[in-house]
Amino acid sequence: MTVTQSSQIAQLPVLGEAAQQSYPTATLYVVATPIGNVTDISLRALHVLMIADVVACEDTRKTGALLTRFGLNKQMVAAHQHNEREVADKLVQRLRAGERVALVSDAGTPAVSDPGARIVDAVRNAGLNVVPVPGASAAVTALSASGLVNDRFHFVGFLPAKAKQRETELARLKLETSTLVFYEAPHRITDCVEALASVFEPTRQVVFARELTKMFEEIHRCQLNEALAWVKADQHRERGEFVVLVEGAAPAGDEGDAEAERILQILLTECSVKQAANLTAQITGRKKNALYERALQIKGEA
Repeated sequence: MTVTQSSQIAQLPVLGEAAQQSYPTATLYVVATPIGNVTDISLRALHVLMIADVVACEDTRKTGALLTRFGLNKQMVAAHQHNEREVADKLVQRLRAGERVALVSDAGTPAVSDPGARIVDAVRNAGLNVVPVPGASAAVTALSASGLVNDRFHFVGFLPAKAKQRETELARLKLETSTLVFYEAPHRITDCVEALASVFEPTRQVVFARELTKMFEEIHRCQLNEALAWVKADQHRERGEFVVLVEGAAPAGDEGDAEAERILQILLTECSVKQAANLTAQITGRKKNALYERALQIKGEA
């Protein structure tokens, strides 16, 4: 981008719209932050962080570094998995006093496999306002670039660290037809792949999305039986945060359709196409026209 183009973007009227919108007090703002590339932050998120009285964050050092990148110096309160309940009570008190509180995690959308859900729950139970400020999400980012064609996905998050519990969880998901979405830490990625390979069919598609939006971003898709070799082929592939996507199970055949097919096959050995379709429809309750078309196909294959 040229200097002129950058200057033109900085002068766009839309940049001022964030400041002109309504930001009620006594409100918890759930603010999504970048998962890697700092410029992925939204204008609205930036403005909320600017006007917040306090920022509740997973790690004050990481959030402090992010705020510094944008020239912000805000009061912060640590809100992690070990102190959420205690912090939630204090934040409710601040909200009742009319403050604006911004809730962030280390990266991405708070309360999604990250701390924050208990705080949001406590604020809602107190009858106070919660406003989401949407933005980056590692799961959705990975899905968008995966090429796995499925209208549904099942977000699992992090699998259990212990092998037996991990295998039990995967076995429970084996027949799930939605795309499966896992988060995994670099030191466990090999164990994760081995567990997936031991439970799921070897021909299932798997996508590794590593270090999303960062300098060494890598998105690789292969069959599950090729996955471990891919991870082991480069020592750098066992570094960085992972989103692992696994193709869903093939939909199970309809037992009713299978029974109709069996009856139709038998009747076609003794009856005409029309008679076989009529009788099968009466026996199974399936549509006669569809059965007639299928009977023609069977005859044509014979």
